[in-house]
Amino acid sequence: MKKEQQYFETGTPIAQYMDEMSTLQDNSYRVYNGFELPNDEEFFNKLKAANPHVLVITEDWCGDAMINNAVLRKIAEKAEIEVRCVLRDENIELMDQYLTNGGRAIPIYIFLSEEGEVIGQWGPRAPELQSYVMKQRESLPPKEDENFDAAQTEMYLNIGEENASNDQFWNWVYNSQKEALLKSI
Repeated sequence: MKKEQQYFETGTPIAQYMDEMSTLQDNSYRVYNGFELPNDEEFFNKLKAANPHVLVITEDWCGDAMINNAVLRKIAEKAEIEVRCVLRDENIELMDQYLTNGGRAIPIYIFLSEEGEVIGQWGPRAPELQSYVMKQRESLPPKEDENFDAAQTEMYLNIGEENASNDQFWNWVYNSQKEALLKSI
């Protein structure tokens, strides 16, 4: 079985990954171009000094990946750390080592030391966003209801728009990723 470092070495750099997205690319760039990093030099300096590598398990159709990857890319560029992406559906063996509540939720960020050892992980959502999504799900009709599918589709479209436009969401993601990175280094 391949090690995480091997996946990292063959992964796609995050800038290239975002440039090649076929789904949700516009929204991902809305986040990337709209999000301004806080003045957090102490964090960026610590991150730069530790120089972790980040392996991202992702897919370009995922709304969570759309927001989270854009924020992570901004952090990585500021701290000059390397981030590489692999696709979940092409790397099930890796994905199945990082399940969330038994599911293949993405994105998952695997933090690696310079030597390639796993030192931490993050994903798939900031806790505040998870609470928001769960609250939205509470408003859905029962699954047996004939309107469930339409209501769920509309809910996901609304969440996707919020992810792409709500700077409070972006800050939640930033703070959660920052906390996880600091714990890892």
